[in-house]
Amino acid sequence: MRRKGRAARNDPRTLEIVLDSIGDGVFMVDQDFRITSFNAAAEEITGVPARQALGKPCYDVFKADICEADCALKSAIEASQSLMRYPISIIRADGKKMAISITASALKDREGRLIGGVETFRDLSRIWESAGNAPRARSLGNVVSRNRKMMEIFSIIPRIAKSDGTVLIQGESGTGKEMIAQALHNLSLRKNGPLVTVNCGALPDSLLESELFGYVAGAFTDAKKDKLGRFAQAQGGTIFLDEIGDVSPALQTRLLRVLQEKTFEPLGSNKTIHADVRVLAATNKDLLDEVEAGRFRRDLYYRVNVIQISLPSLRERKEDIPLIVDGILANLNRIRGRSIKGLAPKVVQSFQDYDWPGNIRELENVIEHAFILCQGEVILCEHLPGAIPVAKGPNPHGLTGADGKTLRDIELEVLLDALKRNRWNKSAAARELGLDSSTVWRKCKRFGLEPPPAKK
Repeated sequence: MRRKGRAARNDPRTLEIVLDSIGDGVFMVDQDFRITSFNAAAEEITGVPARQALGKPCYDVFKADICEADCALKSAIEASQSLMRYPISIIRADGKKMAISITASALKDREGRLIGGVETFRDLSRIWESAGNAPRARSLGNVVSRNRKMMEIFSIIPRIAKSDGTVLIQGESGTGKEMIAQALHNLSLRKNGPLVTVNCGALPDSLLESELFGYVAGAFTDAKKDKLGRFAQAQGGTIFLDEIGDVSPALQTRLLRVLQEKTFEPLGSNKTIHADVRVLAATNKDLLDEVEAGRFRRDLYYRVNVIQISLPSLRERKEDIPLIVDGILANLNRIRGRSIKGLAPKVVQSFQDYDWPGNIRELENVIEHAFILCQGEVILCEHLPGAIPVAKGPNPHGLTGADGKTLRDIELEVLLDALKRNRWNKSAAARELGLDSSTVWRKCKRFGLEPPPAKK
């Protein structure tokens, strides 16, 4: 039986079948870095057929951002150990840029002689889309999404924008209500007019009234000269009343008149001004509940709620997290002159496991916190604020030892200790544990083990 197994390993056709059954891309090179093997997943990820890749230098096939200056495969061969890098940018055959993670290792024969190298790689977008069936991302103004509910909102916003009806945008704090308001204005017939935003929850009642409607000189003690209110400033355009659910009942009466009659008077004036303004409103409260509780006027509710848009929370659209993260990082890199490329896989999993009670605003704060602490090109778990739990691996069988540790915990400790003793040389750790090197590589990937960053 042993002889038969060895014969199978030496059969090139058996090796090809095994490589093609692997979900990650795998290719091998000789000592001149010419590709000698290229599996089916490598074809799918790169868009390059194996027949075109074989015999070519790997840098001609991948066109990666590290090929010339910092080739991981070359470094792995020279160091005679396995190296992990992520994210790496490659150019597919169709010209599209793609982020992948790679593991590169030296390839030796049975006598220990160097014969080339092997590299496995994974399309990082698959980590985010592991739930499957995510549609292609679409954008609307500054909002980008692949979430189905957001797609439905995207499809109706152009029609809503063309009308002049009042729109109520509902959603938890931090879900991007102001960006939807911006998109509605930009697509409307009033796009050449101003978009004036008022945070109704940020001002006390007396100040909010003068802010909205303005005043004339002498209206009160400190009114030295006339001041235009936000409704007057928004003439010919749009006014966005953010957090309208926080407006007091007394001021709600004045807002009702503006919506009903399209007129208002500045404080201290008896001159009626026509309000040529489209009104958008937003709230993180359930206004119908506020009506039932007597805190919001029912007649105002029906005036505000002509058209309603309800935004999903971030925990309901986790497939959008990578798109949002990419946008935040691109903006921070541009502002601060840095080049952080993305998130480590374990950070990706941590973000997917977290429920984001603060929604997109919380995600922005977390990324900025990590951006400041990160000194390399990839954000790691150690850069995250303490409020974000670090993802843990599954315990599918629920088996535990006498000390409460799972079998997975014990396996992880043994593997990690062996790696540390052998300075993260996976081949040496495999020999010590009596395992095949490929088994150790696979376990490291499953546990998310990676060597500590080199000290500068």
